[in-house]
Amino acid sequence: MNSFLSFLSPLIPVLVTLFVLLLFLEQISYLRKKRNVPGPNMVLPFLGNVISLVRKPTRFWEVQSELSASVGFSVNYVIGRFIVFVRNTELSHLIFANVRPDAFWLVGHPFGKKLFGEHNMIYMFGQDHKALRRQIAPNFTPRALSTYTALQQIIILEHLKSWERLSSEPPEQPISLRLLVRDLNLETSQTVFVGRYLSREAREKFRVDYNLFNTGLMKLPFDLPGFAFRNARLAVERLVKTLTDCAAQSKKRMFDRDEPSCLIDFWMQETVREIVESKTAPLHSTDEEIGSYLFDFLFASQDASTSSLLWAVSLLDSHPDALRKVREEVSRIWSPESDILISAEQLREMKYTQAVAREVVRYRPPATLVPHIAREDFPLTDSYTIPKGSIVFPSVYESSFQGFPEADRFEPERFSEERHEEVIFKRNYLAFGAGPHQCVGQRYALNHLVLFIAMFVTLLDFKRHRTDGCDEIMYCPTICPKDGCKVFLSRRCSRYPNLSLN
Repeated sequence: MNSFLSFLSPLIPVLVTLFVLLLFLEQISYLRKKRNVPGPNMVLPFLGNVISLVRKPTRFWEVQSELSASVGFSVNYVIGRFIVFVRNTELSHLIFANVRPDAFWLVGHPFGKKLFGEHNMIYMFGQDHKALRRQIAPNFTPRALSTYTALQQIIILEHLKSWERLSSEPPEQPISLRLLVRDLNLETSQTVFVGRYLSREAREKFRVDYNLFNTGLMKLPFDLPGFAFRNARLAVERLVKTLTDCAAQSKKRMFDRDEPSCLIDFWMQETVREIVESKTAPLHSTDEEIGSYLFDFLFASQDASTSSLLWAVSLLDSHPDALRKVREEVSRIWSPESDILISAEQLREMKYTQAVAREVVRYRPPATLVPHIAREDFPLTDSYTIPKGSIVFPSVYESSFQGFPEADRFEPERFSEERHEEVIFKRNYLAFGAGPHQCVGQRYALNHLVLFIAMFVTLLDFKRHRTDGCDEIMYCPTICPKDGCKVFLSRRCSRYPNLSLN
């Protein structure tokens, strides 16, 4: 030991000098990339501002927004990566429109490729991506969406009934909806996407693994045993394997000419048709690839829907006039006592409820940021070029509050047939993305939100348990009310409807 210390002692000044030199070079590299763009002038070596991002993500992004007010974007440094926050809507469109190998990769998460695996729709470009989207199109036809709405209503009803029972248990206390809504959406996704192919045991394992994945999304990306990020990555592998098995089962059923009963069936029906007609399988149609793409759907829909449903409850509670109008409209179109599912036609008739859903998504877009990686230097403006390797965050949240009149007000009427602000200010309505990777399932997502609002306000009376800061934004990983949306619930209808697929 003494001999080792004797050997090391003369090297200590050299090592310290090298360490200081590395820190200096890292700081110089950051300042060279930053140039005169708003952002911190000094950053911690390697870590950058990751501590404030992990501890207080809401405040971190608020500061980036404040910094970017003058030029439309700002910069920072996190875990060795230079980041660019884009506030200006037109600059965000420039990013969305240039997803290609020599410009930007849409990654969904700053370390998404390691977390999600290789087979992922968001990493695809050009003709490959267009071909896959064409294969997916049959999943969202009116016939398919009608099948899904029936499944969604039955699941929503069972969960609303269980929430009311939970809320009525003494002592009378508010219940937090966040985890309850997440469970509702997970069951909905499982049933709509892969239906009969998941056993009860598989569903429970699925739920555990998805919770591990969710937890890892918000943690530091240390891919080491015992760390949440490693647990999340392994959970994704298990989830994809389960979904791969579901794809194989569905493909077999569709070869036997059974009727589709869930999303994977509609997908495999079209895939089987192509195989039969051309004698060859379409590109990207192996069971493993489809399992990975199904996970993409799950990731895209699960947490986003949880966010929107929670904000719908909170915003309707704080806007009683909007709540009254929704209840009046739904009561004219659908009655719980009819014991009949809300039809696709009735859903289309709920114009005001649809406007409420669209305003919820505008006012509180679930995925506020859409991370991209710059594959090459990219000229963002005449005076600034994004350096290669930067992580770029177009903010759909900021765009939602640009252009629209009185954008900081929750006002469903802006989406009425008279005002049509979703058309007039279409470029600012970016909650479902833009460009080649715009969300293919947005109609499904809006249908789910409209059905939930219609059933929730019709079947239940609810009162928000309001405390200071309860509606502040919390990242988890999409945004939700800080208190998890605590409410008191009681049954509003004379009896719950008896709904079934028959």
